[in-house]
Amino acid sequence: MLSRPNWADHRQDEAPPSLSVLLEQLTALVRRQYRLLLAIPAATLAIGMLYLAVTPPQYTATATLLIDSSALRVLQSQLQPQGDVPLDTLQVGSQVEVLMSRKVALAVIRALNLADDRDFIGAGKSAFGLSASGDEGTKEDRENQAIEEILRNRVVSRSEKTYALTISYSSRNPETAAKVANAFAEAYIEDQLEAKYQTVTRASSWLQDRIGELKTKATAADRAVLEFKEKNKIVDFGGSGNGAGGPTSNRLIGEQQAFELSSQLASARASTGEAKARLERIEQVRQLDVSQAAVADVLKNEVITRLRNQYLDLSAREANIAARYGVDHEAAVNVRNQMEEARRNIAAELSRIAASTRSDYQIAKTREENLERSLNQLVSEGQSAQRDRLGLAELDSSAKVYHSLYDSFLQRYMEAIQQQSFPITDARVISAAVPPARKSKPIASFVLSIAATIGLLAGVGIAALREAVDGVFRTGRQAEQELGIRCLSVIPLAANHTAALGQSPGKPARIETLQNSLRRADRTSETAVPIYNFVDPLMRQAADDPLSTFAEAFRAIKIRASLEASVRDNKVIGVTSMLPNEGKSTIASNLAALMADAGKRVVLVDADLRNPTLARSISPQPSKGWLDVLSGAIDLGAAIGEERGSGLALLPVAPGEATLHADEVLSSPDFHGMINALRERFDYVIIDLPPTAPVVDVRAVLPIVNSLVFVVEWGKTRVTSVRRQLLAEPELRDRLLGVVLNKANLKILGQFEQPGAYLNGYYPRG
Repeated sequence: MLSRPNWADHRQDEAPPSLSVLLEQLTALVRRQYRLLLAIPAATLAIGMLYLAVTPPQYTATATLLIDSSALRVLQSQLQPQGDVPLDTLQVGSQVEVLMSRKVALAVIRALNLADDRDFIGAGKSAFGLSASGDEGTKEDRENQAIEEILRNRVVSRSEKTYALTISYSSRNPETAAKVANAFAEAYIEDQLEAKYQTVTRASSWLQDRIGELKTKATAADRAVLEFKEKNKIVDFGGSGNGAGGPTSNRLIGEQQAFELSSQLASARASTGEAKARLERIEQVRQLDVSQAAVADVLKNEVITRLRNQYLDLSAREANIAARYGVDHEAAVNVRNQMEEARRNIAAELSRIAASTRSDYQIAKTREENLERSLNQLVSEGQSAQRDRLGLAELDSSAKVYHSLYDSFLQRYMEAIQQQSFPITDARVISAAVPPARKSKPIASFVLSIAATIGLLAGVGIAALREAVDGVFRTGRQAEQELGIRCLSVIPLAANHTAALGQSPGKPARIETLQNSLRRADRTSETAVPIYNFVDPLMRQAADDPLSTFAEAFRAIKIRASLEASVRDNKVIGVTSMLPNEGKSTIASNLAALMADAGKRVVLVDADLRNPTLARSISPQPSKGWLDVLSGAIDLGAAIGEERGSGLALLPVAPGEATLHADEVLSSPDFHGMINALRERFDYVIIDLPPTAPVVDVRAVLPIVNSLVFVVEWGKTRVTSVRRQLLAEPELRDRLLGVVLNKANLKILGQFEQPGAYLNGYYPRG
């Protein structure tokens, strides 16, 4: 027996569909669901058109405000209050909320007198005071109704990253739309002016009270400072101090004297240091040779400079004479004597300068010591006055704080007073609303496009949902993919032909002669063989209409059985289905008739003991059946009948012989022996088996069946049910010759795949 691939492995190894397969599947889906894909968008378009027909037109007018405080800042210059600063993003967003407030809406209603406009608030409405009889409610009720109407139809938005606010209002009347939009802008500006005026007024009143309090406190602080100065004899010298408390003009007398002495002491110390340094330098110069050039440069004395120059000239003359006449020459000796005189003069001048400098140094040092003693005395006297100085600083600081606050509040008060004279806000209208020429909604193109899009999406979704929940067998390729089993054929729905039963119109005489001779050779007794006719022409339509698509579908099954017989024993073929009424008996009968019509010795055995079909489908009804053979009442040859014209052998179950223990009968050795006897006499034994789902009879005959043809009703049997059935019974699946899709509607089948495989012009009938 040929091995067949496992269904689970087949599903796992299945490659993903290619693009061409996906396109083909999509095309097939459109072919199958085109009515739905057209009907739903058409319905949504009709609904959209109905909406356009019944919805009154709306006109939208738009006004644009710009929030900009630059003009106000230019006019106010330095007088701008602290609150008027450039607006940030959050503040502009707050202005949007102000525009959307009920306060601004109420201002618009009162400005345009909309509460008394019946056309605006809706005549005949009684929810807010307008009764059906025409009686009006209170003014507050009418204003509430108008507010609800105006808030429902206005839209305030802000352009991104700008200070521009857009005010839109929709109305059935274009003039009303423009009028209300402009009124919103004006009401907002008036509200801003009123808010600024009230804010400035409240600020001015509060500042005025604070100014009075600060003025009183500043006067009291000044009086306390003056009294403290008089008490402690503090004199204002008009100078400036550098204390930690900042500049001040109030100083004690001792402090002023100490400051002056400190300055004089610093100057005296500088003079003493300078005199000492000069004296030390002179002493250093006196130790040096007067011939060195640095002496005159350091002292900068004209006498020494002149003597030094004279000395240098004499030195040059002496060197010249000594070089010409010798060192001991009289002229050289005279010159050296003159040089010695010049050296003594320089030394004497240096002594005089040193004595003068020493006297200056002593004077400067004495002056420094006197100033230092005086300053120390003043410092010791001034320490006792520090307590008074600290008290004065505290009073003076308090007075300055009060004066600073007073000046600041006075300046703010003057700015607030001047601010009241500027009737200008941060907002201005940059684009006034005008009556629109065209309606803003409903927009026909938008509504219809939305309707068409919704319809298309709904159509595709519903179509995909229908495909997803279909779950039945539609094509042979689907059956092979889902079950991992070869699809033998897809059998179309067949029309019942009313031609006379018997010999097929196109059957050759040679085949009939061969069949008759074979039948005569097979007869083992002289008893007359029962001759039956099929009551239902559908039971042998494949043989009666050999050129039809119906017959060609059965030939595919027959050819597959013949090919299987070439590699293994395949004489006994069972035909079963999962559920009743899937056409397994019709498949078995037509397959057997087509094989017999082709010259094969074929016997059709009805093994569906719970619902025998063959006996009801032939005429005359048999009086004996194969159950009588198993009981020993008759022999096998007497139970086998023959279908008129085709030579098909029939082994039915006699009416009334159905048994409740069908599984025991079918699994009995006698039944197996009968099938083996038929195997010896016939080329093919076709067994019409019960369905597999409701009963277990098929399992009983599996040991004697070479292969099974599994019939599935096209477009009705669920894929999951068949898959679960075959997975639950692997021994049944291993014997399957293949699956047959029965009762296929070729027109609908063409919507799932190309119909040429099942229906084309090659067959003139069927």
